[in-house]
Amino acid sequence: PGLPLLHQPPELSFMSQILSDVISTVEFNQTGEFLATGDKGGRVVIFQREPQGEYNVYSTFQSHEPEFDYLKSLEIEERINKIRWLPLHNPAHFLLATNDKTIKLWKVSERDKRAEGYNLRDEEGRLKDLSTVTTLQVPVLRPMDLLVEASPRRVFANAHAYHINSISVNSDCETYLSADDLRINLWNLNITDRSFNIVDLKPENMEDLSEVITVAEFHPHHCHLLAFSSSTGTTRLCDMRASALCDQHAKLFEEAVDPSHRSFFSEIVSSVSDVKFSHSGRYLLTRDYLAVKVWDLNMENKPVETYQVHDYLRTKLCSLYESDCIFDKFECAWNGTDSVIMTGAYNNYFRMFDRASLRDVTLEASREVCKRRAVLQPRRVCVGKKQKETDVSVDSLDFRKKILHTAWHPKENIIAIAASNNLYIFQDRLTPNGHHNTPEIQSAPPKWQTQPNPPTY
Repeated sequence: PGLPLLHQPPELSFMSQILSDVISTVEFNQTGEFLATGDKGGRVVIFQREPQGEYNVYSTFQSHEPEFDYLKSLEIEERINKIRWLPLHNPAHFLLATNDKTIKLWKVSERDKRAEGYNLRDEEGRLKDLSTVTTLQVPVLRPMDLLVEASPRRVFANAHAYHINSISVNSDCETYLSADDLRINLWNLNITDRSFNIVDLKPENMEDLSEVITVAEFHPHHCHLLAFSSSTGTTRLCDMRASALCDQHAKLFEEAVDPSHRSFFSEIVSSVSDVKFSHSGRYLLTRDYLAVKVWDLNMENKPVETYQVHDYLRTKLCSLYESDCIFDKFECAWNGTDSVIMTGAYNNYFRMFDRASLRDVTLEASREVCKRRAVLQPRRVCVGKKQKETDVSVDSLDFRKKILHTAWHPKENIIAIAASNNLYIFQDRLTPNGHHNTPEIQSAPPKWQTQPNPPTY
């Protein structure tokens, strides 16, 4: 207070710069050759996998800028909420990036030649005096240094009254959905001035509002199916063939809760923060605050598998509520064969669960343990007395360090972990005969090691 608007203290400027570098989304493309990240500063950074297996920066561009809605006196942050790649159909790459209000379709392409010898323009691109043009020549293409260009091809705006939390590309490669707290819209990738509202949970009287949409996703193979989850812990499967407005779901996935176990925090911790279809399309993976659950699309009444992520936090829900940590939204991911599940936790830990052996492992992504070619060691959080020196007490967990955003390579055992403003890329260690370790989590968990010189912001 009292400081001129144009002069902020250096420490405030430094803190705002750090906050703008915090990664807010991570996404591999369909082949795994490219990895895109978005941050709170509205930037998109794309990494490309080199022949030797390392990921290096391929392109960086500013996708969104801060805006202000003067009608609602609302500041619109530039933060990138989601990135989704479009299927590859030509040498150029296309991706959707969204902040709270606006979705943009970006084209990322390479150029290694330039045209020279125009008849009506000089070398600097300025129009020539036509009286000086006495001969005609054929322009030629000359080699040049490789240039990666990112250009916005479409801008989809003014369709959401609330903050966009999800975008998902349909398997028909022509449409995609965008979801906010109360509505889901269906877009055509070639039409920017209109969309179809397919789900609307807004009541006539907002005082009757009982739930909000938290995440939505299309089925990977059937273009008429989509799933969305809500703050009440339910996940709905909708069939767009039934009606244009999908307010009536085809299936409702909900686990019954024992009334005797209900508490003030029950509804908060049951809110679904992420939902992912398996690559096969048979299962749904949902993440709430304390667990990840696998649902069979043919069985609605209960999940077929439940994995506790950090059940040891049940005794600390009160303090987590006071610090707002209980509202953190953790993402989840399948591996390429749908046999292993990954999700994040606190203290820069992330968990992996093997569905076949039912074994799990806790690993850490931090600068202290991620050295060059370092092999990650399993971590263990204990509630009582430590059994090993490497054990971490639940009372010493740092809740400011959290793994919210994760991604798994679609074909290989390579994972990307976002921890604050750091991006960690891990791969399973090669065995002496040159083969990868099995992805199965056995009694001796697979050796995940960092990529040499992991890229950081």
